[in-house]
Amino acid sequence: MPEFIVVLIKMTKVKLSIIILSWNTAKLLRQCLESLMNELIVNELINSEVIVVDNGSTDESVREVKNLKLEFENQLKLKNCKLQVIENKTNLGFSKGNNVGIKAAAGEYVMLLNSDTIVKEGALKNLVNFLDENPNVDIVGPKLLNADGSVQANCGRFPSLPVCLVMLFKEHFGGSDFVRCSPPKTQEVDWLMGAAFVARKKVFEKIGGLDEKIFMYMEEVEWFYRAKLAGFKACFYDGAEIIHLGRGSSSSGKKEPILNIYRGLIYFYQKHKNPFELMILKIMLKIKAVMALFWGFLKNDLYLKETYAEAIRIN
Repeated sequence: MPEFIVVLIKMTKVKLSIIILSWNTAKLLRQCLESLMNELIVNELINSEVIVVDNGSTDESVREVKNLKLEFENQLKLKNCKLQVIENKTNLGFSKGNNVGIKAAAGEYVMLLNSDTIVKEGALKNLVNFLDENPNVDIVGPKLLNADGSVQANCGRFPSLPVCLVMLFKEHFGGSDFVRCSPPKTQEVDWLMGAAFVARKKVFEKIGGLDEKIFMYMEEVEWFYRAKLAGFKACFYDGAEIIHLGRGSSSSGKKEPILNIYRGLIYFYQKHKNPFELMILKIMLKIKAVMALFWGFLKNDLYLKETYAEAIRIN
């Protein structure tokens, strides 16, 4: 093959695929995409693609993507970047929706990014450079910030029984960074929040995408667990910052996350742990639910009563 053709192929190969799952988050999605356009155009992340997977939105989400594509079309072409939208007819859930984008991704690196994020200047370029410069690292996540600029805990330990014990009976009552934290410096971690991380495409090719039996919440923990078992290394990187506004696609406040975490933990233990550990986990979950329900009746807190009355019934 002529040398100039080989060089051309290398130049046009997609470096980074950014997957954004959207469900009725039109305003947030536009804000996210505008921050991305700045990164791709101003910071010259050439040969990149943004794939928005819309999960059957009934708002203006799809139209916002198409409008932005027209608005930035010429600038994106100059950088050999593209923006596209895949329209799912229904809400497939977080795992299955992201998997649609992952399968369509052509990049050497694949990034999962929530629609309720704002990418700060240089973040994507720094994450890509980190993977380029650290071939022993397979997955990297940025420092996540709250809307007010404070640090958001975005990585943690795998849910062993001691970790679950702290999570259920200390973290939610007294606070603890034992389960989840934002490290003070770059370091290896068990898992990163699914709101923003970049992985080498080979990781998805070897272990597959997110587990589609998990509709929402806990799916990234389970995926990182499989990645760890397969020998891949994940790192938190403090040299890139992304604002994560949080719960952009959650329809029921705190209730839905808590119930899905209950379901996700039980599924994780059914899939990866032995029957004895599963039994102990279920006992801990029941005790926590009973305690929270009792506290809800004492305080006459409707949220606690409704949430944990339902949690008790999860098996």
